[in-house]
Amino acid sequence: MAPPSDSRGMRLDDLTSEEFASSVRPDTVVILPIGSIEAHGRHLPLGSDPIQPMHALAQVAERTGALVAPPIPYGVLTSTRPFPSSIGVSFDALRAFVRDLLRDLVRQGVRRVMIVSGHAAGAHLAALREAAQEVVDEGSLRATVLSDYDLIYASGLVPEGEGHAGMAETSRLLVHRPDLVKGVSPKGENRTPPYAVVADARPYWPSVTGDPSKATKDYGQELDRLIVDGLARLVDELRRRP
Repeated sequence: MAPPSDSRGMRLDDLTSEEFASSVRPDTVVILPIGSIEAHGRHLPLGSDPIQPMHALAQVAERTGALVAPPIPYGVLTSTRPFPSSIGVSFDALRAFVRDLLRDLVRQGVRRVMIVSGHAAGAHLAALREAAQEVVDEGSLRATVLSDYDLIYASGLVPEGEGHAGMAETSRLLVHRPDLVKGVSPKGENRTPPYAVVADARPYWPSVTGDPSKATKDYGQELDRLIVDGLARLVDELRRRP
């Protein structure tokens, strides 16, 4: 059970200074959302990655009493970097920025933070985990780091061959921001040679993996229910962690 709080289900930046100070307890959980600004085919907005977790986290906060920090919209980009309007930061910049935010949350009395990234690229998540590990090793922080898509892919609800800007992401945007879904992109596949490191992925990949035309609002709602349930369980585990 979450502790009773006047700030239940609220964003951290909506609180006054006094409200924040009075709401922070030893078992308070702050959720730090992170996304990216990158190409998602021809049909989804550049901000798809921050939009998706924020929608789910509002429900997680309401259910658990966690506080949701303002989202970080930029992340580490790899294969999407050459596409128009993909805007990211370096591994070291993201790691240092998140590390400093975690240290300042600890300075303010927060001892439990869950980082939830809507962007699931490997280098991006590695930067987040390294940042959290540094602060955890300093002794005062308990942390959980994941992408909401870790929960989705572990569930088995995503067909083989579906991925970035495909059926799952498009379905979730049909729930969250249908006004931003501009039709569909053609079915796509990542044909980058195995283990290859390339300067430009565009000859091998159209920034879509899977078939966006199969997206439905009902499927997006099913995925969101899975994410909200999974994140709520993780918040409760983090709150109980010694």
